Amino acid sequence: MPLLIETEAGRYMTKLRGAAQGTAPLIAEIIVAELAEALGLSVPERTLVQLDAGTPSDDRNDEVADLRHASVGLNLGFAYLEGARELRRDRRGLIDEASAVRILWLDWLVANVDRTWANPNILIHAGAPQLIDHGAALHFQYGWSELTEESPTENHFDVTTHLFVELAPRAVEAHDALAAKLSRAIIDAAVAAVSSDFLESAGAALRPSPDAQRHRMHFAAFLWKRLKAPPAWD
Repeated sequence: MPLLIETEAGRYMTKLRGAAQGTAPLIAEIIVAELAEALGLSVPERTLVQLDAGTPSDDRNDEVADLRHASVGLNLGFAYLEGARELRRDRRGLIDEASAVRILWLDWLVANVDRTWANPNILIHAGAPQLIDHGAALHFQYGWSELTEESPTENHFDVTTHLFVELAPRAVEAHDALAAKLSRAIIDAAVAAVSSDFLESAGAALRPSPDAQRHRMHFAAFLWKRLKAPPAWD
């Protein structure tokens, strides 16, 4: 339940740390957005939004009030795209095939299962696609203790419900070229973009290390190893 928050820098759709899974989805949002941009895909501008206990609200919903109170501190804002509309099937042609292949391949890399025609999570703004809502990606972070050295390459991806399922063979063909765009330095930078506050505030079970920098290293190592094998479709 993101909130539209007015800041001195503008209006931001803000994902809150007090939601059910805490800061873990915010971590995923940042890493995936950074990787998307490295692949030439667009994601709304991001910023950290400080929510204070006394922040005024026009919403009188008790559930939202509880969520706001649980979200005092840093939260993650995405620039509000005035006039943006969700991608529809009849507007599929607005996304060229090369971009669609990159989106599918990215979703495989980060294990994002939340890109279907029922919930496309792509906005069309000023005639161009913007990728949104990646909080469900990187789900491996919910089971660090269960991971092995082989886990990154064994982590299959169910492509059957994806928006661009028909391009699955193209995504496999494009693997080497797309993987080459994500150097270890780029992956490290994507993970470095995550606020230490978000990493240190994740529940104990979601932290492979209490140290934020070592936590980042675990994310980077997993993604780097995942690049070593092409997509495996379930």
